[in-house]
Amino acid sequence: MRTAAGIAVGALADSVIGDPLRWHPVAGFGRLAAALERRAYAPTRVRGAAFTAICVGMAALAGGVLGRLGALGVAVATWTALGGRSLADVGAALADALDAGDIESARALVPSLCGRDPAALDEGGICRAAVESIAENTSDAAVAPLLAAAVAGAPGVLAYRAINTLDAMVGYRTDRYREFGWASARLDDVANYLPARLTGGLAVVCGSRAGAAVHTWRRDARRHPSPNAGVVEAAFAGSLGIALGGATAYHGYVEDRPVLGEGPGPGVADLRAAVRLSRRVRAGATVIAVVVALSRVRSGRRACA
Repeated sequence: MRTAAGIAVGALADSVIGDPLRWHPVAGFGRLAAALERRAYAPTRVRGAAFTAICVGMAALAGGVLGRLGALGVAVATWTALGGRSLADVGAALADALDAGDIESARALVPSLCGRDPAALDEGGICRAAVESIAENTSDAAVAPLLAAAVAGAPGVLAYRAINTLDAMVGYRTDRYREFGWASARLDDVANYLPARLTGGLAVVCGSRAGAAVHTWRRDARRHPSPNAGVVEAAFAGSLGIALGGATAYHGYVEDRPVLGEGPGPGVADLRAAVRLSRRVRAGATVIAVVVALSRVRSGRRACA
């Protein structure tokens, strides 16, 4: 009951308050991880795996301390790990800037969503980057933390946030991180496997083109280089009636992504629709997480009986 109540309060806090503007715990974790990376770095998988294990272990221990506070601790941990409100706000702000013809302001917001090179993006590229990032981060920053909290309480949700943060920091195919970041990237794939598929299912149910979303998911998801991002991006593309993918410019390299979905590339109206779909998916995932947490309580009582 305490876990379910904590999830509900944490999700409500994220929806109403969003991320703190200063002193965000995840940003603090990132700074600590970056400091450890500077000391521990070597271009090997063994050194990267040790780095990942230490960082995730520290986050889980912090969650264990919070967990002793009961529902309050779970609420704080869940709120800390969630980023759904901020994701939707940035997406809406991007759409507003593009509608106003202010592409430079829109480019300035791109790093808040993803690691792509804003200077390489025109209006269509910004919309595509935003929709793809909203789809993927609906899973990573909303659905997955909620499920982690439901299954493993405060330690689980903070461990998940650490895994996802490390992937964003070192999980790249650059010369520096190809080996060192391997463990973080693979652990993130494992941690997001089920949440990504739940996100895809909710995108089907919460969208207005269920048949197209299922068809696009089944046909196109496997084409994506990520086993999880492909699921959510394909489901969003089918639900919105657009095509995603193509040349994707990061800082220092370019990936040629396969096309997911059918139709035109996303425009500003599609970006706004993606924000609305993300909010509905987040609400559905909150209900599911609370139900899962309550079902674990009932299962535990039956086992004790």
